[in-house]
Amino acid sequence: MDSWSRLNDEIVRCALCPRLRDWCAEVARTKRRAFRDEDYWGRPVPGFGDRDARVLLVGLAPAAHGANRTGRMFTGDDSGNWLYGALHRAGLASHGVSTRRDDGLRLDGAFITATCRCAPPDNKPTPAEIASCRPYLDREFELLPRVRVVVALGGIAWDAVVRRAARVDAESVPRPRPRFGHAAEAKLVVRHDGPAVTVLGCYHPSRQNTNTGRLTRPMLDTVMRRAASI
Repeated sequence: MDSWSRLNDEIVRCALCPRLRDWCAEVARTKRRAFRDEDYWGRPVPGFGDRDARVLLVGLAPAAHGANRTGRMFTGDDSGNWLYGALHRAGLASHGVSTRRDDGLRLDGAFITATCRCAPPDNKPTPAEIASCRPYLDREFELLPRVRVVVALGGIAWDAVVRRAARVDAESVPRPRPRFGHAAEAKLVVRHDGPAVTVLGCYHPSRQNTNTGRLTRPMLDTVMRRAASI
């Protein structure tokens, strides 16, 4: 079994956070009416994408009826369609709609992961739950040596990336620490013995942001095209 297979197997079997495991299992059992005939994934979700990626996208956590249902990051909900649509327009995804694990979608030069691998109640993992998932994200950074751009989808993901840099090379983190904002940029070392990479901030494509106009498609496209250009 190679390093990626071992990592993904450990993620799927992870039981470090009982609250999250119970919640994911309950959602998979009760289901949403629109998906009542589907078999939910109901387990921790591994990362997805090109293992030679130069662009790494870090989100918050699987959605209860999105990735927790389909088993693939940002798949099966509106947030995913916003994200994959922008990646497609930036030339990083084969098409712009993500519906299920076997829909043929491919990422070219990009990889998508999250700070927390289980769907949390109210989309709010606790600091302890994020810390429990941290080693998985750390290992993905080390397994993606070609990454030159990290896109942090939301403030929690941004903080996770900055903390990663502080553990790897504290001297690479400026003071005061870079603050999250849409289209914010920072240069950080996120991989042992690796070069500094560009970290881009992006509002998370959640309904809370897209329905209110806080995040628009042109705003999302700007960040993804910036990532692709770097």
